[in-house]
Amino acid sequence: MPHGPAEVGVGPWEGEWPTGERYDAQLLAHGDRRNVVDRYRYWSLEAIRADLDLRRHDFHVAIENWQHDFNIGTVVRTANAFLAAEVHIVGNRRWNRRGAMVTDRYQHLVHHASAADLAAYLHDRGVRLLGIDNLPGSAHLETMAVPRRVCFLFGQEGPGLSAAAREVCDGTFSIAQFGSTRSINASAAAAIAMHAWIRTYADLSGDRAWRG
Repeated sequence: MPHGPAEVGVGPWEGEWPTGERYDAQLLAHGDRRNVVDRYRYWSLEAIRADLDLRRHDFHVAIENWQHDFNIGTVVRTANAFLAAEVHIVGNRRWNRRGAMVTDRYQHLVHHASAADLAAYLHDRGVRLLGIDNLPGSAHLETMAVPRRVCFLFGQEGPGLSAAAREVCDGTFSIAQFGSTRSINASAAAAIAMHAWIRTYADLSGDRAWRG
């Protein structure tokens, strides 16, 4: 490849194998070509998930899935990058996973048949449900105090939040726009919302945050 390495990841482990339950014998023998940070090279899927569970953040992400939106996979991938507590799929159980780039395997995914079910699940756990939509009365994300224990709910690309979702949200917020378009891409909006939480609450000291 003219603009990068020919292969992703690392090849078979050279020399004496490391010991410990975290390591996967197949990866040590054949190489680790997964899209994971260097910290997790040669680790088993279960070991990576267990380590992530020790550090997960307090925010959740939820996506309505009534039309098999292609944005869902990208939202899941971003939720993994920012280490969301859980990702919630509302509506149809099946969704297009291609955009997730396998990151859904490292996340806790929870399905809910309706937005009301999602709200009940979150409220039982002391988590506020905030929807994103350009509705009258929506708070500005840029100036609002983002709750620490919160779930960001995103609607389908185009129609936005369903009427049922709006009814059960504890509030809605919008992202300031200054151009001619009516809205921004749903996955882009999700990334902005999650990063607002990260800027407010995430611990950036030491090696808790990395750049891949």
